[in-house]
Amino acid sequence: MDESNNLSMEIINFEKEFDLIDNQVAFGSQLSVERVHDIKSQASQATEEEAGLLRKFMDSQR
Repeated sequence: MDESNNLSMEIINFEKEFDLIDNQVAFGSQLSVERVHDIKSQASQATEEEAGLLRKFMDSQR
């Protein structure tokens, strides 16, 4: 499993676990909703900075 697929699955599982939607993840990670959706759907890969912001937000909620 490559890194982008792994991050995509992390986002999907995180949203399920905490009953969140892309808008809430975007707000918490300070990314646009479009970027979160693209990363989650694997339409494009996250930059290192974007991946870091997403993981930092997800870690802060656990």
